[in-house]
Amino acid sequence: MNDHPQGERPVLARIRSCDARSNRRVPVADLIGFDVAEIAGGRAVATLQSGPQHANPMGTLHGGNLVRSDGRSYGNGFVSTLEPDQSFTTVELRINFFRPVWTAKLTAEAIVIQRGKTTGYVECTVRDENGKLVAKAASTCMVLAGARATGR
Repeated sequence: MNDHPQGERPVLARIRSCDARSNRRVPVADLIGFDVAEIAGGRAVATLQSGPQHANPMGTLHGGNLVRSDGRSYGNGFVSTLEPDQSFTTVELRINFFRPVWTAKLTAEAIVIQRGKTTGYVECTVRDENGKLVAKAASTCMVLAGARATGR
């Protein structure tokens, strides 16, 4: 059954069907608690309400949780640039943490900076509810097509 809007890319349709506005979710999104707010045109926005459940032993937001919400943003931004028979994989991910977070609503905004035929480069900025910069991430993504994209 084709359950995505007519003409929409299958991978993007899968992501849209798993966001906060539907009954089907991405398991890690439920586990960590982040939601996708926007996906379009090489840009994506995700939010995370951090709290004690996300803490590291020092009591601040565990960096891995922040990386996951960044990953959801940069991945969704990159997905919005794919053709119907394409998928992608992350080749490299780098993140810089600028300030500790305890409890805050975080917004991660990803923008595809460069999209070539086989690779792309995405930057993601994470801010708290006061607009303060919490982290900045960059990722290189590799486009998978044909047999390499099957089942991904």
